[in-house]
Amino acid sequence: MSFQIDKVAELARIKLKPAEKAKLEEDLKSILAYVEQLRQVDTKNVAETSHVLDLTNVFRKDEVKPSEVRDSVLESAPARQGKFFKVPKVVER
Repeated sequence: MSFQIDKVAELARIKLKPAEKAKLEEDLKSILAYVEQLRQVDTKNVAETSHVLDLTNVFRKDEVKPSEVRDSVLESAPARQGKFFKVPKVVER
């Protein structure tokens, strides 16, 4: 696989010195060669996994429960509108 190092740097929005370009190009070539090597591994009989280890989720079941935290926090807010904090506009279009 070939690539243009200047285009890669442009897309990454980085400025590279000539020596850095050469090093990055060699590093990327090594990475791509390794990826190509991995593509050639036969994985037909390997089950798909999301983790290397057989892990089990230990979190409790996600359940909706009544809470009065929002109301008590909103009571301390300097300004509010209904059930929301009211803050000054900081983003302009």
